[in-house]
Order: sequence, then C-alpha cells, then structure tokens
Amino acid sequence: MIIEKRVKAFEKMGFGLFVHYGIYSVLGKGEWSKELLKLPWDEYLKALNTFSPKEDWAEELVTSAKNAGCRYITLTTRHHDGFSLYDTCGLNTYDAPHTCGRDLIREFVDACNRHDIQPFFYHTLLDWREESYQSNFKEYLVYLRKSIELLCKNYGKIGGLWFDGMWNKPDEDWEEDALYGVIRRYQPEAMIINNTGLHQRGALGHIELDSVTFERGRPEPLNMEGAPKYVASEMCETVCDHWGYAALDFNYKPTAELIKTFAICRRYGSNLLLNVGPKGDGSLRTMDKAILEVIGQWHQLNREALHTPLPCPIEVEGKPHNFILRDEDSYYLFVTDLPGRKTDNVVIGGENNDPLNTFALEQPVCAAHWLDTNEQVTYTQRDGKVTVEAPTNLYSENMVVRVAKISV
Repeated sequence: MIIEKRVKAFEKMGFGLFVHYGIYSVLGKGEWSKELLKLPWDEYLKALNTFSPKEDWAEELVTSAKNAGCRYITLTTRHHDGFSLYDTCGLNTYDAPHTCGRDLIREFVDACNRHDIQPFFYHTLLDWREESYQSNFKEYLVYLRKSIELLCKNYGKIGGLWFDGMWNKPDEDWEEDALYGVIRRYQPEAMIINNTGLHQRGALGHIELDSVTFERGRPEPLNMEGAPKYVASEMCETVCDHWGYAALDFNYKPTAELIKTFAICRRYGSNLLLNVGPKGDGSLRTMDKAILEVIGQWHQLNREALHTPLPCPIEVEGKPHNFILRDEDSYYLFVTDLPGRKTDNVVIGGENNDPLNTFALEQPVCAAHWLDTNEQVTYTQRDGKVTVEAPTNLYSENMVVRVAKISV
C-alpha cells in the first residue's frame, strides 16, 4: 500500500474552515439560488454590480479561522454558477478582477500565509454558465484544466484542491488522469479531494485522490484492506442549513453539537471541515463568528488531543459514545457523555450518575490529568483494566466533551 507523507500530514490538521463565497452571497439566498429560484441570467448577474468585498475581508476570515483552531481553509475559487474569484487570465471576463478590480484569491492566499494557515481551493466541476459544459464536453474539460492550471501556477504553494460536481454527469468521462496530472505537475504535494456528494459518502475513487469525503454525514472507519493507497477522510458540515450566505437561514446547529461532531471526526482519524458563508461584503454573520469563537475556546483547552493522536481500538466498556485516541506514550480518553449533578429547581432533566469509564490497558499508568483544567484524574488500575472517574458536570460548567490524558 502506498502511504504519502502529504496524506498523513493532512490527517494531523484535524480541523479546517470551509468557505462558500461568490456573487450569490450578494443575493443572500444560498449558493444554489440561481438554479433553485430559477433566476434568469440577466437578473442573477445584477449581483455583479454590487459585489465588492471590503478591503480586509480575507484578513478577518483567516483570523476567525485561526482563533477557532483551524489549520486550513478551503475557499470556493469557482462555484457552480461559473464565477471565479481568481484572475482567469483571458479564459473569460466572468471573474473578480473584471467585477471588482481585485484578485480575491490572491488576497486570500496572502492572508493565509501571514497567519500560517494552509490555503485549499474548492473548484466546481460542473458549470451552469460555461456553454461548452452542455454543448461540447470535451472542449469544456480543456477549459476546466486551464482554469486549474492557473490556480496551481499563480498562487505559490497550496494545501490542496477540493473538487465538487462530478456527480452531475456520472456517466461522462471526466478525464481525471489529465485533470489530476495538471495538479501533480505544478503542486506535487497538494492534496487532491473530489467530493462524492450526499449519496456516496466515504466512497473511494481515482488512485490520485488523497482523501474521501463525508458530506453532512459523520465519518466511519475506512476499510483499507487491499487498497492500493492509504487515503485520509474529511467530513464537511455547515453551521446552519446553507453553504453560501442565506440571510433568512436561522437554523443554526448548537455549538455543543458541532464540538461533539469535531470529537467524533477525530475518533475515526477524520478532519472536520466546518462551513461558513460570508455575506456579500465578505464579512461573517455575527452568529458564525460567535460559533467559531466558542469552538476555538474549547479547542484551545484540548488542542493537544485534536491533531496528532490516532484512533485506537480500545473500547470504553458500556459507553459507546466515549472513546480513546493514542499517541506515542499517551492515551486520550474522550468523555462525550458527561455525568451530571442537577436539581429540578435549576435544571430540568434529573441526573446521570455514572461517572466511571473502564477500558483494557496492560501498561502501567504513570500520570493522568484533564486537559481543560490540568486537574489530576481520579483512576484505578487493576487486572489489566483502568477505570477513570469523570468529573461531575456541574450546573456552573458544561464543557460538552472532556479529555483525560493518560501517560504510560
């Protein structure tokens, strides 16, 4: 089995920010507004007249991602409406330099480099605007490869390319060898990811692909038996319903749920790629920023366990939602089902009074502490098993997921 260094390095990133941004952001009705609302092109393209990101949009975006604990950002360089945030260098005039006079991908990459965040480029495979997509598919694929070549040549070293849309023409020959060959020629260490969509989560694909995807679906262990190449996995999820900015989308996921999702991704060695949709001027909604800030606080407390440690086959007896990761000389017990001590005068719901987490471990434990408070872990070890007592989740605090570092 081939094991590429870039794939193992990608797995250790753990957490990335997905960003859907384009002229659809001006409309505030989601990234699929052109198609779902059946807008004529002349009406849809009116958004070009007001698409003008504020000067510091990229700096603010990257700073929010950095503070949240993200190691990389995947930005839509071109979405399904065909509009490019980068300079298409004469392929067409349907791009940011011809609209607002700026190469927004250059601004994004520069901000990422300033803050030591790896830039990844999302790029659509399907295209609603480019006529050749329907009329001459072979010609369209040449246009697509020339577009990708620009992204690979003009912005320095990038973390990877993230494709989406092959599911739109499942029976066509997308000439993947040629497409991925362009990337390998200019960016040999870039991750190549091709989203399998909602119905093929976790499906393996072309040999050049470096990661499988789980779109809006929690990851599962990958069966690598007989596979020619080791691949990573990544779950992409939204903070609300839409990927692109929708002004009237109030269906935000609880931050606690997103924190648990992050933890579960790491259980299976998968990265979480959490999506936000900036408004037309490039700024994030107040709620988006707040969610990233809270996740960042939790990440700061537990970051040691969220990147390098790997999945571990040791199971916590009777508690399937709790799990263990393994590093060189340490085990990390993730407690997602925290015991509670509540009173109906304050919190309705009673108590969960089972604080014990028991698992098999022959190696003698030499030290154990909770990452978030640095307090010593209460534990016993006998007959090849360790039992850890999780702290009671008091009314005054609720950290959703707690991690005990157990050194051997």
